[in-house]
Amino acid sequence: MKLIFELNGDRHEAVVRPAETLMATLRREGCFSVKHGCETGECGACAALVDGELRPTCVMLAGQADGCCITTAESLGDPTRLHPIQRAFLDVGGVQCGYCTPAMLLATYKLLMAKPAPTEAEARECLSGVLCRCTGYVKPVAAILRAAAVLRGEDVPPVTRAPSGPLTADGRPAERSDGSPGGVAVLTRAVTEAALETQDPLKVVGQPQPRVDGPRLVTGRPTFTADVEPRGLLHAKVLKSPHAHARIIGIDASRARALPGVHAVLTHEDLPRVSYTSAGQSWPEPSPHDMRSLDSKVRFVGDRVALIAAETPEIAERALALIAVEYEVLSGVIDMEDALTPGAPVIHDEPDAKGFGHCDFSRNIAALITASHGDVAQGFAEADLIVERTYRVPKVQQTSIEPHVTVTQWDEDGRLIVRTSTQVPFHVRRIIAPLIGLPISRIRVIKPRIGGGFGGKQEVLIEDICAHLTIATGRPVKLEYTREEELMAARSRHPQIITLKTGVMRDGRIIANEMRVIADTGAYGSHALTVQSNTGVKVLPIYRAPHLRFECRTVYTNLPPSGAFRGYGVPQGAFAMESQIDEIARVLGMDALELRAKNW
Repeated sequence: MKLIFELNGDRHEAVVRPAETLMATLRREGCFSVKHGCETGECGACAALVDGELRPTCVMLAGQADGCCITTAESLGDPTRLHPIQRAFLDVGGVQCGYCTPAMLLATYKLLMAKPAPTEAEARECLSGVLCRCTGYVKPVAAILRAAAVLRGEDVPPVTRAPSGPLTADGRPAERSDGSPGGVAVLTRAVTEAALETQDPLKVVGQPQPRVDGPRLVTGRPTFTADVEPRGLLHAKVLKSPHAHARIIGIDASRARALPGVHAVLTHEDLPRVSYTSAGQSWPEPSPHDMRSLDSKVRFVGDRVALIAAETPEIAERALALIAVEYEVLSGVIDMEDALTPGAPVIHDEPDAKGFGHCDFSRNIAALITASHGDVAQGFAEADLIVERTYRVPKVQQTSIEPHVTVTQWDEDGRLIVRTSTQVPFHVRRIIAPLIGLPISRIRVIKPRIGGGFGGKQEVLIEDICAHLTIATGRPVKLEYTREEELMAARSRHPQIITLKTGVMRDGRIIANEMRVIADTGAYGSHALTVQSNTGVKVLPIYRAPHLRFECRTVYTNLPPSGAFRGYGVPQGAFAMESQIDEIARVLGMDALELRAKNW
């Protein structure tokens, strides 16, 4: 159908598909400030002003915009002539990854056009429809108040020192309740104040510095992986397993391959069997090599079964439904304690899986860790009191607003270009090389700005999929996960069962600490050893004790794989340890802070 609408002050005509979203149309029209973060209108990254109202364009059909007046962040200013709102966000540090920033700017614009002197509560309310996982809201709220003052014509002094707390409207650190300043220098206060006393202020340390990519981020210029679409782009989709544990005993992709618009369908029968780990870690990799690009066995609901590249995402989706798969459904295990019991289903029984000595595939153990200092048995024998508790930490997803997205293509020199939202570009190149049969010298990885990672993109998750399809078709290929796919097939924090046994004296001195952990790595062992190593090694030494012991079993289950997440295993252990300290203080009748100070 044909649409006629006003976009950023200009008349536009566009031909759209009946089911096309307004987000897709705006991005095709060159408005890359409108970002894909979900498909349900919850994150707000795709927001645009439609007839003056802030709307999530991912749930609005393009046809609904016929005759409407649409405004995106591109209309506010360009990198050489920033709008006061854009400038305020940069001045106070209200931009971090920048993925949700354009939507925040539009929400601010709408507010300030209606209320030139908003309260802090109104500033917070105006941002409530835009989720931010990086910057948070303290600095954006300060940016709104600062921009409002500028637009009212007030004299707003420059931000002169880098703040770490709340700001006033003019960008200065807000006072605390006791009247003391709320901001501190970037490095140590002593170094900065010494320089100021000598009337020789430091040029960089303690001074706000402009972001190199700040103007691009606040003006919505193409910055992220999905913002660059080469000519001839094909769209990838992945057929996912409906079963937690099954063997593929038959697969027929002929009907999918015959569908007009489909350029490639790949199954495990079409790819070489190469074992690897998807964990982006230093070589030599400590994680078990238990994955393949495509395998004849699936190990969780959402595991890969087949790959498709087609002219449009809709054609690729239709092709998925045409692939006939015959499964032999196997018994599965979804509880980490059950996975360790004799007779539990074995999740990895392939002879080519490599475990590097710390795995026992026959017992579903992806990593076994032990470490000790002193003699905990002696410490417990000497202790006046022993406290033993068990703590459980659940699976948590990183939920970066930008989903995993990769675009691959050949360049003019026969190199494979991998443009991807990743935290580990060099690991991507090294890991996919043997999977796709290319030397590292023929692979170039481009890591643009990423819209949040939090460890979830310390994983080679979809880059090999696009690479295989570009090699098969000779065409550029893009794969962008939906939010459902993120929750189903991406990585998460490791669930853990942590048992702490602590021996203390009556005066509160800790003399022995033992931590025993069972961790759930899910279907694959990426980060199985390293994350849990941190749980013990970086948590037990927080409190001084002559006798320490750490033991961990990281087990396979038929759940989505776990991986890296901010803190990398330490938050789980720290939660248990700090809870244990509170328990000990209660039993001893001591103040919890006093107990901590005695043992730091």
